[in-house]
Formats: sequence, structure tokens, C-alpha cells
Amino acid sequence: MKAIKKIATGAPWENIVGYSRAIKVGDIVEISGTTAKGADEYQQTIAIIKIAEKALKDLGGDLSNVVRTRMYCTDISKWEKIGKAHGEFFANIRPVTTMVEVSKLISPEILVEIEFSAII
Repeated sequence: MKAIKKIATGAPWENIVGYSRAIKVGDIVEISGTTAKGADEYQQTIAIIKIAEKALKDLGGDLSNVVRTRMYCTDISKWEKIGKAHGEFFANIRPVTTMVEVSKLISPEILVEIEFSAII
């Protein structure tokens, strides 16, 4: 069986819900839906990607290892703010991605949530 490594970031929901921020099994990394506080979708997306970047570094990788992102937002009309922030990190990496609107996320001030898949 392949070794499993789990990363926690101390987010309050990790213990309440019972999940890890990221898990590495062999060379595959899955990063849970990640949120962050910020004034708008752009700032939240930047902060989310930086959280994922740290998790990847803790697991021996970096953003260049990301092969997929899944973006959930509460207002799809703000897609350009989210896309601009995503593009600042991934324009040259170009993972496959999805962006969808959801009715709400875990807290009203949370506007964006992103999942990441990577191969290290």
C-alpha cells in the first residue's frame, strides 16, 4: 500500500467536519475545497491559491504540479475577478479547470472556494 501523508492548516472546519487540507497518496495530491477571507473575489482567490501553494510545498511540490482546479463562486458574474487571480498563478501552468456558481458557501462572507489536484 502506498504511503499517505496528510496536511492540516488549522482551519476551524477541519476538526469540526473531520477532513484534511491536503492528502498525498503516492504521487497524487488532492487539496480540499479551500476558502479565505478577503474584500472581494479577487483577493479571496489570491489568498486561496497561496494556501494551496503552501500545502503543496509541505508535500514536496509547488503550483507547477497542479493539473486541475475546481472553482465554486456565489456570483458567476464576478468570474473575471476570479479568473484574473487564477491566471496570475496558472497562466503558464494551464491546468484543466471548472468554474461554477453555487447558491452559497459555508459562510456568507466566503465568495469563492477552490479544490486542487496535483501530481508530484
